[in-house]
Amino acid sequence: MTLTLPTPDTPLKIGTRGSPLALAQAYETRERLSAAFGLSENCFDIVVIKVTGDAIQDRPLKEIGGKGLFTREIEEDLLSGKIDIAVHSMKDMPTVQPDGLILDTYLPREDVRDAFVSPALTAVADLAPGAVVGTSSLRRKAQLLNRRPDLNVVEFRGNVQTRLKKLHDGVAECTFLATAGLNRLAMEDVPATPISPDDMLPAVAQGAIGIERRTNDENTAEILAAIHHMETGQRLAAERRFLLTLDGSCETPIAGLAELEGGQLRLRGEVLRPNGSQAITGERIGAISEGANMGQELAEELLSRAGPGFFDWHGS
Repeated sequence: MTLTLPTPDTPLKIGTRGSPLALAQAYETRERLSAAFGLSENCFDIVVIKVTGDAIQDRPLKEIGGKGLFTREIEEDLLSGKIDIAVHSMKDMPTVQPDGLILDTYLPREDVRDAFVSPALTAVADLAPGAVVGTSSLRRKAQLLNRRPDLNVVEFRGNVQTRLKKLHDGVAECTFLATAGLNRLAMEDVPATPISPDDMLPAVAQGAIGIERRTNDENTAEILAAIHHMETGQRLAAERRFLLTLDGSCETPIAGLAELEGGQLRLRGEVLRPNGSQAITGERIGAISEGANMGQELAEELLSRAGPGFFDWHGS
């Protein structure tokens, strides 16, 4: 097959959400493609697509449909040909893609850690009993209440800038953000302290950018292969199979992290009751090529230990 590269007259259309972080990820994708093929930036068009998850800010995600709210409209435009590729934060991505679409390109993963963000404090341990903490993440809420059931957690939706404004306005004493997002936005001035994964295991695929394309678009597949980061793909194969087997969504508190160590893959996982009253953890270490199988096995183990009704919201 002869590779056809984009030109200023026939640019590659890159679809993205419109938040500053989503745009930063789209720009990084454009920069990597430009560098890989020696193309000018005007060979690429950044196409901003309004998604339901960004339009509705006053209700928890679990009430309005979960993860697909950040991807549905973008994927519709990808399937229709309005865009050629879609750039996503992988922790927002459902584990199954619509028929005709595939996710098989990942950029080098950023810092996976959560960050504790507060203008006056540097750690969860510094919070007084009854302190108000803002987060829209059920995982972070459950992990926090598992360790500090005395805290008061309030809903805190919005993009990075919106949540920082709420913090400044005194809605809460602290919040949590992904360190990767702060790094990509070059927000060194934000009072953030990274949290070790040993203390707060991150969301599955946190810090990773994925690029989605049409399954039958072989030319675009070959273009994207030039910027695919194999190690990130290997790690996400384990994490996303773990999530898929758990049927993970925005309604279930699940954490998972795969790391490559000494030629092997180490996968850690955690499931929590929504109210934080119980956490079940486990891990697997094995061959990198067995990552997906390890993800499935670890998920099945945690499910069996959790038992029926573990994720129910009653009493949470």
